[in-house]
Amino acid sequence: MKRYSVFAVAREALRYHTGWERAWRSPEPKRHYDVVIVGAGGHGLATAYYLGKNFGITNVAIIEKGWLGGGNTGRNTTIIRSNYLQDPSAAIYEKARSLYETMSQDLNYNVMFSPRGVIMLAQTEHEIRGYKRTAHANQQQGVKTEWITPERVKELVPIINLHGPRYPVLGGLWQERGGTARHDAVAWGYARACSDMGMDIIQKCEVTGVRVENGRTVGVDTTKGPIDCDKIGMIVAGNASVLSEMAGFRLPMESVALQAMVSEPIKPCMDVVVMANTVHGYMSQSDKGEMVIGGGTDGFNNYTQRGSFHHIEETVRALVETFPMVSRLKMLRQWGGIVDVTGDRSPIISKTPVQNCFINCGWGTGGFKSIPGSGWAMAELMATGHSPLTEEFSINRFKEGKFIDESVAAGVAH
Repeated sequence: MKRYSVFAVAREALRYHTGWERAWRSPEPKRHYDVVIVGAGGHGLATAYYLGKNFGITNVAIIEKGWLGGGNTGRNTTIIRSNYLQDPSAAIYEKARSLYETMSQDLNYNVMFSPRGVIMLAQTEHEIRGYKRTAHANQQQGVKTEWITPERVKELVPIINLHGPRYPVLGGLWQERGGTARHDAVAWGYARACSDMGMDIIQKCEVTGVRVENGRTVGVDTTKGPIDCDKIGMIVAGNASVLSEMAGFRLPMESVALQAMVSEPIKPCMDVVVMANTVHGYMSQSDKGEMVIGGGTDGFNNYTQRGSFHHIEETVRALVETFPMVSRLKMLRQWGGIVDVTGDRSPIISKTPVQNCFINCGWGTGGFKSIPGSGWAMAELMATGHSPLTEEFSINRFKEGKFIDESVAAGVAH
């Protein structure tokens, strides 16, 4: 009689109940697909999922040069909010936030969405005016936010120091239904759902060329061979400019590193997300007790995915002023992700100069929070050629001067 270890039994149970094996397999690509999505991160997987769910398009390949969710999706600080100033931004981020609320049920996979609330601290008179303006704009947009006093901030975050040596806390913009989710689980949940629809998730498959004939995309060349397709969706964050060059057009975009770190786990002390843009620091506490910490982007263009000492110094200095208890913590680990930043700090979700080639990039520091809304809008654009959520985010806005300026909301921190 064959004997099985407890680990083998658990593995087989996981395969049976969750479809884990199919979600992680990397099949050999077929010769032809209706749609090829380049990038198996959150945005790419969400696009594929909504193509299948909303439009019945399931002959789809999601190809990834690394591993599923190994890019920015697994390298962020998991903050979810929709309190943006401009109407197009608020619309797509609020769509994403609302989809996060039901994502665990929709995917039948626990993404650990936690609507714990997000506070954006005002520490200068300029920020007070800016956040009050945003609160009024959000009221008109149907996004529930409010301006709160320093006393209310202290009530929500008892460990905060309202009277820092450089900048006091003068109030904050509070979004009660903002929060966090588990970044890996978002990728895994979408991946399993896509696999269940019959889509192929092909890992370790790098695009080496985009084939264009008569101004129309006809396929891609990869390290696993050529793949023909009717439509291509380029959804590769910081590497979008590299991929667009292969297709013959350029993007108004820069790639920089955004770093983050977590502390050793400690007892629960903070149940909201706090962002302090003036001093460049933001922090929340994970379910495991770690303090999840981030700051501003690097000041120079690069493609690194590692941490650096200058980031530790700048970010921790800011947080020690705001949360004195942080000075006693040990850092557990640090990492970086490659963010794609446009001139107006808003994304590009658009058709391109190449027919049937679509691009989704430029999310900067706001990529994770937008995943379901971005996927919903990109799927609609690819399937029908039009989406009300993407109209203002066309690549042509940079030629026409129709910028969506979110530099205050998205250019500094999450």
